[in-house]
Amino acid sequence: MSKSEFAVKSSSLSWPDGLKGAIPLQVVVPVVATIGALLIGLLIIAITGGSVSEAVEAFWDGMAGSSFNIGSSLNRAISLGLVGLGFIFANRANLTNVGGEGQIAIGGMFATAMALHGAGSLPFGLAFIVPLFVGALAGGCWGALAGVLKAKRNTNEVISTLLLSFIALPLVYWSVESFHLLRKPISDVSSLPESPEIPDATKLPLLFPADGSSPLHIGLPLAIVAVIVVWFVLRHTALGLKLRAVGLNEMASRRAGLRASWLIILAMGVSGALGGLGGAIMILGQQYYLTSDFSSGYGFDGLVVGLLSRGSAVGVVIGALLFGFLRSGSINMEITAHIPSAVVLICQGLIVIAIAGSAILMNRKPNS
Repeated sequence: MSKSEFAVKSSSLSWPDGLKGAIPLQVVVPVVATIGALLIGLLIIAITGGSVSEAVEAFWDGMAGSSFNIGSSLNRAISLGLVGLGFIFANRANLTNVGGEGQIAIGGMFATAMALHGAGSLPFGLAFIVPLFVGALAGGCWGALAGVLKAKRNTNEVISTLLLSFIALPLVYWSVESFHLLRKPISDVSSLPESPEIPDATKLPLLFPADGSSPLHIGLPLAIVAVIVVWFVLRHTALGLKLRAVGLNEMASRRAGLRASWLIILAMGVSGALGGLGGAIMILGQQYYLTSDFSSGYGFDGLVVGLLSRGSAVGVVIGALLFGFLRSGSINMEITAHIPSAVVLICQGLIVIAIAGSAILMNRKPNS
């Protein structure tokens, strides 16, 4: 089946005649699949001897039990959404960026270095804007490197972005292990390999600083702007059309006069920049110091968000919110109800399988 035929079949999905005008089937089926996956997770908790009621209560409290928890969940969703946006941007050119974890790591490391060495003395605003820009630039260069390998040597971008992640993560570890780089001096209080805390001026301002009850910061409006920009570029600009042309047929696009190599490098660079921005926001808006494992799998979760969105910026928003709140709930469930957070990882896997399976069923030929 060609991509055009796939798009036609997907757009023609609808309810039976008696239910026309109701909620679109493309929305209902994934929601039902997600609920089913969560119910299976509750069944696993019950089978393993855990208290389902305590688990649900702890899970809900961790997700949205207070304004603080809601803010934390939204902060987590920001970085997941930026990685997901990067994925769909590259995917418009038929490129698959699986290196979000490495791009987050590189972005967070360079943002930390900038915040600790120079940005703290800048006027208010520039003190956190410059580290954000540096983090995005670092992630963009990391992604563009894979783009160069793809454009010039036809290296599979799945392999290159994944292997670059395995380089980026040890670089972060090295930076916080080395005293001449980012590691803070050993003291009686802490000897863990981590950087000093970034200056207050470089921390992202809170959206609701009056009462301090929510950690939600200005990364949220920045992420919203990124969603709008990516959606507009991909849907309503010549650049989006060119990326799509390269993705559909690179050879034909070259013959039509498009600079396919440049577009491939650009797509991977922008994709990496969004991941690097996500890493910088994690450091400047949430963690405030660099550790070797600060990315905590956000890059891989963001990859899943991008995959499930099926190229839609709105789908990225929904997926990022889902996984951000799931992550917050799982942390509190493990601490409060003593339920392993691996149960939520199982639920996430089931959600991915359920949504992917539902997409296959919806796109199946009527007579098959």
